Amino acid sequence: MIGNSSLSFKTIRSVSCGIISCLILAMTNGVTAQNLTPIRAAYVPVATWLPAWVAKEKGIFKNNGLDVTLTPIQNVSLLPPTMGKQFDVAASTPPDLIKAAANGIDVVAITGGVVESSSHMSMQFVVKKNAGINSIKDLSGKTIATPTIGSIMHLATLTWLKKNGVDPNSIRAVEVPFPNMVDQLKGSRVDALELLQPFVGQILSQPEFMTLGDPLLSVDDPTLFVMWIANGTWAKNNKEAVMKWSQSIAEAKEFIEKNSAESRAILGKYTNLPPAVTEKIPLPYYDASIKSSQIEVWVKALRDIGALNLPVDPNKIVFKN
Repeated sequence: MIGNSSLSFKTIRSVSCGIISCLILAMTNGVTAQNLTPIRAAYVPVATWLPAWVAKEKGIFKNNGLDVTLTPIQNVSLLPPTMGKQFDVAASTPPDLIKAAANGIDVVAITGGVVESSSHMSMQFVVKKNAGINSIKDLSGKTIATPTIGSIMHLATLTWLKKNGVDPNSIRAVEVPFPNMVDQLKGSRVDALELLQPFVGQILSQPEFMTLGDPLLSVDDPTLFVMWIANGTWAKNNKEAVMKWSQSIAEAKEFIEKNSAESRAILGKYTNLPPAVTEKIPLPYYDASIKSSQIEVWVKALRDIGALNLPVDPNKIVFKN
């Protein structure tokens, strides 16, 4: 009887300890979930924003104390006014940030995104071979397909033209979605394309097309291509969240560098591109750091082509945590 009683006591104690442990774990998980800082973020479904998707899918945001909701959008130019309203953090480009700040919108760059350079090119300016366009100087009077007039790609093209002696006002720009650009060029409805990967790789694999170069590099080499922005007041009031966001993007970059196949699978999930494309697409150079000097070169470029007349201080629109 004594042995049975002892066994019974040990069993009860073991079961009780197990129940208590489960309750503590559940309470801890609940507290952890409650302590996560919610972040509403917007992105465009192209490879430039892969680190955010990796941070979401691999739990990097969560491990850094963030509960991030990612929402896809199609036009980054529309995002600066939404900061602090619909979204806390959003995808952007230097020209969009600069123009928004010049117009009195309280917005700052908080985290780097992609840096374009001679060794990591995402953009190419594509023409047909044997069409009489063999250099930049041949573009005067031509029609150019751009994803958005006023976008970073088109502003870079205007800078590129001017630096090479071509009047930016001599060309005609028409807005064409990336997937439709190749057909427009094949049908001679446009003379040239402002293209991004993966469309660059797909068209240049065809022998009748060629590239005249990367207009982004006319601004600087390397040059900041895209970054993350936030409302300035929100960033000041949420410094820890901003720091955790930047840290997460940096950690995601490291993951991408060490886990190419898994990262490319995530790329396919968020872009709906097939594996045949995601396995071959050249990934851009990701960099979570950002400096005001990277914005300053874009301020100068916009002024040089007459796209910016209002005063903007680059030091005031790059958040310093």
